[in-house]
Amino acid sequence: MKKLYKFLLNKLPRPLLIRLSYVFRLFAPALYKGDAVHCPVCGKSFSKFLSYGSEVAHRENVLCPYDLTLERHRLMWLYLKNHSDFFSKPDLSVLHMAPEQCFIDRFKAQPNLNYLTADLVSPIADLHFDLHQIPLENNRFDVVFCNHVMEHVADPIQCMSELFRVLKPGGWAIMQVPQDFSRETTYEDPTIISEADREKHYWQKDHVRLFGRDYPTYLERVGFEVTSFDLNANYSQEDILRFRLMKEEVLYIFTKPIV
Repeated sequence: MKKLYKFLLNKLPRPLLIRLSYVFRLFAPALYKGDAVHCPVCGKSFSKFLSYGSEVAHRENVLCPYDLTLERHRLMWLYLKNHSDFFSKPDLSVLHMAPEQCFIDRFKAQPNLNYLTADLVSPIADLHFDLHQIPLENNRFDVVFCNHVMEHVADPIQCMSELFRVLKPGGWAIMQVPQDFSRETTYEDPTIISEADREKHYWQKDHVRLFGRDYPTYLERVGFEVTSFDLNANYSQEDILRFRLMKEEVLYIFTKPIV
C-alpha cells in the first residue's frame, strides 16, 4: 500500500491529484485516529501524518490526512492566525497564486477578504495565466501569496517583478520555496533537463532550480523589503514537534515600500 501511495503521489499529474484528494480525505482520517500530531489548520489530531515528497526528498509524518497540509502550510497558517492582521483587517484585497487546497475555501469564507485565486492550470483557481505576465492592473492587492512556484518558472525575477507590480505600496507577500540552507547560493544549471536529473539535483522532477540562503536577495533585487518570522522564537519545541513543522524553516515576509 505504501509503495502504491508513493507511486501515485509522484506519477499522477497535479490536476488529477487535486481532484482525487477530495475523495481521499473522506476516509483517510479514520485510518489515523489518535492525538500524537495536530494540524492547526483543520484543528484535527491524528496518530501520525502521511508521508510526502519525491524519492530524493521524501519525508515521513508530514501530510495531514484531512486537509492535506504540509509543514509549510501549517507554519504559514500559524503566522497569519497569530502574528498578523490577515483575518481581522477589513477589505483586504488578496491574490493567491497556485492556491493550496487547505487554504482556498477558508480564505474564500473570510468576510474581510476580497480574494482572487490564479494558476496556470489548477482546476480550483479563478483565473488562469502565466505568472511571467500577469494580466491585472498595477497596485491592486494588499496581500499576495505565491508558494512553491518560483522553483518551477523560467525567470523568477520576472515573476517576482510582476507580483511586485500588482501589489499596493505597503502591501506584503509570502512566497515560500524549497530552500537548501546548506547552500550559500541558489543552484541552477541549464544542462540539467531530464526529470531524473532534476529530481536528483533539485529535489523534484519539475523543479528547475534549488534556492539557497540567498533566496531573499532575489526579492530585494525587484524592490521588496524582507523580514523573517522566527519559528523557534515563537513556538516551543513541543509545539513544533506536535505540529510537525521544520525547525530550520524561515518564513519570509516581503513588503512593497511606500514611496
